[in-house]
Amino acid sequence: MKIPFFKYQGAGNDFIMIDNRDLRVNHHQPQLLAKLCDRRFGIGGDGIMFIEPAENFDFKMVYYNSDGQPSSMCGNGGRCIVAFAKQLGIIETETNFLAVDGAHYAKISAEGDWVSLQMIDVEQINKDGEAFVINTGSPHYIQFDEAIADKNVFEEGRSIRYNTTYQKEGINVNFVEDQKDHLFVRTYERGVEDETYACGTGVTAVALANAIVKNQTGKIETPIKVLGGDLTIKFDYDGKKFTNIFLEGPAKLVFSGEVEI
Repeated sequence: MKIPFFKYQGAGNDFIMIDNRDLRVNHHQPQLLAKLCDRRFGIGGDGIMFIEPAENFDFKMVYYNSDGQPSSMCGNGGRCIVAFAKQLGIIETETNFLAVDGAHYAKISAEGDWVSLQMIDVEQINKDGEAFVINTGSPHYIQFDEAIADKNVFEEGRSIRYNTTYQKEGINVNFVEDQKDHLFVRTYERGVEDETYACGTGVTAVALANAIVKNQTGKIETPIKVLGGDLTIKFDYDGKKFTNIFLEGPAKLVFSGEVEI
């Protein structure tokens, strides 16, 4: 069966998008999905997602990592699927959709290439030594560091992701450098099992950890630079709970085609 696909990227985080509102694609096929995400033998992507119907919502986001396994929430993927929904004519400039971690609100520019996505509220903050451990829809380990442009993120991130504490469930590992007017972040992602050019839930977790480190409260805006571009996190923090968290940045169509499955 040949099906149309669309390739999107948000700050270098790239995803295969498939319109499955008619539910004709059985996506419970890890080997097939991993092959489609393979950068040499398939389309290539950090993940693959399907738009499906959801009662009382504009659509449902069904997301798999590039290993073909179901994943927790993907922030940049969420922004890209909003752009895809606009392209399909499902939404105009605002949406409420369903993802694995619950309901999400988002707004998109009239041009369809910039998305502000509301993330889940966060109250529980854990520490692992000096590092922060925060779940923003996906679990994240956040380590503030220096000279991270020279860091071997694959090796260091992998060693943390597979240590005895996190090996079973896995964790995404973020290295953060404070460059005064912005934060520079590099991320090793579980499921992809490599460094990615951006991680939406990761930079969200980083911004929250940064607010704690700097004793910031009130309405906060945090600019973040990743390998694939620039993202902004906006949120409210009363010293106990993070609310009204928005992940903002680009979401662009790269190319489209058909693939045999």
